[in-house]
Amino acid sequence: MEEQDINITIIDREGIKHQIQAPTDMAMNLMEVVRSYELAPEGSIGICGGMAMCASCQCYVRSNHELPEMQDEEEAMLSEAFYVKDNSRLGCQIRITKDLEGLEVELAPES
Repeated sequence: MEEQDINITIIDREGIKHQIQAPTDMAMNLMEVVRSYELAPEGSIGICGGMAMCASCQCYVRSNHELPEMQDEEEAMLSEAFYVKDNSRLGCQIRITKDLEGLEVELAPES
């Protein structure tokens, strides 16, 4: 494991837990990590390319991490999305940083 990597847990849409290492030195976001590990079928996540224009990368944050505050686009998108919960966030808006060591998220069902 590289020094810049952090451990995160992603629960896929089948309910399977994946413990993965995510790089903090590549300016990746959570949606891109999910795609690079192929934890969601191709074409079912990150459809808009990470612009907060779709909710295909919605996830539920299950750990108590302090996440960056939601921007207006993300809030607006989640207000229209399906299966939204209090802990919903768009994966494309969550940058992978060292502060997220131990993060646990669950992918929302495909709408």
